[in-house]
Amino acid sequence: MAFPERFSNLPEYAFPRLRTLLDSHAPGGEPIAMTIGEPRHAMPDFVGPILAKHLAEFGKYPANDGTPELLSTISAWLKNRYRADVAPERIMALNGTREGLFNAAVALCPETKNGAKPVVLIPNPFYQVYAVATATVGAEAVFVPSTESTGFLPDYAGLPAEVLDRTAIAYLCSPANPQGAVASREYLKTLLALAEKHDFRIFADECYSELWRTEPPPGALEVANDEGFDPERVVIFHSLSKRSNLPGLRSGFCAGGAECIRRIRQLRAYAGAPLPLPIQRVSEAAWADETHVIENRALYAEKYAIAEEIFQGVNSFRLPEGGFFLWLPVEDGEEAALKLWRETGVRVLPGAYLSREVEGFNPGKGYIRVALVAPKEETRRGLIKLRDCLYA
Repeated sequence: MAFPERFSNLPEYAFPRLRTLLDSHAPGGEPIAMTIGEPRHAMPDFVGPILAKHLAEFGKYPANDGTPELLSTISAWLKNRYRADVAPERIMALNGTREGLFNAAVALCPETKNGAKPVVLIPNPFYQVYAVATATVGAEAVFVPSTESTGFLPDYAGLPAEVLDRTAIAYLCSPANPQGAVASREYLKTLLALAEKHDFRIFADECYSELWRTEPPPGALEVANDEGFDPERVVIFHSLSKRSNLPGLRSGFCAGGAECIRRIRQLRAYAGAPLPLPIQRVSEAAWADETHVIENRALYAEKYAIAEEIFQGVNSFRLPEGGFFLWLPVEDGEEAALKLWRETGVRVLPGAYLSREVEGFNPGKGYIRVALVAPKEETRRGLIKLRDCLYA
């Protein structure tokens, strides 16, 4: 029996690899998990009552693209957050951003670009669904290093014209997972101009957009709107997982040009699963409320301060501009993660598991990713153990 070859070169997913690396070794202390980016702050207190009120709606088929109320609320949020007028028909509710980041490639990537196999640009390190989506549509993945020398963002403008002319999609995550770098307004303007020149679309993964340290990150659709670029150049992806501490709700949205969203909606009609109506009711309330988001951001600010205090004097340390990960340099990420687990019980993710080796270079190999999602005191204990084990 034959199987498809298009996924044969995908490495094992990060967390099974981590279990293989660590689980045959006993922890050197009480385990502290700082691996997965699963928020552990309290969810908003309105979630339970709204679910209870609308429980009977689990007995109805949900609106495929999102209820009118939810789409209008998201439209209002985009206006408030980015000063961008995005009509409800240019928005679609998602079962979390992973669904959208995958299905948008299926809906929008052409079979050829300029008579050749299309290219999808992927920052390296990256959220792994980008690569799986690329393989699914039969495109060529081009992994572009996002290193300290490039401000931890991909230098797409530095690619050869031949590659850019074949590019159909460029993925971008800002604030970046795992490095926490924020794409500036000027960076986004340059990328949009590049997309116009070489005729490709930008898939802007902005699911960490409300977790920022100094100022709100600009959005790709916001800059496209302000600078007069074609909105069909951009599809943005947002989620309630991080901003609202609702990773299990599996609720987000994508927005972009009317034709892009029409095609994504068409795919959903045939092959997707809309959000249950009670989930859409909770989502509507979550996008309409900023109080819980401000409180959530304040909790992360406290943990940024804890990290800054603990790593004071460690010359290689830098705070992220957004998100909730520390991207810490080490000699070898796998060796550091194993040492840390065996000697302290602190569990972190080797950066190489989030990256791809290209021409003998893996830009994540010399890093570990540390999630600041636990309560403050647990975070403090874990970071002190990490510092003393790896940087003393």
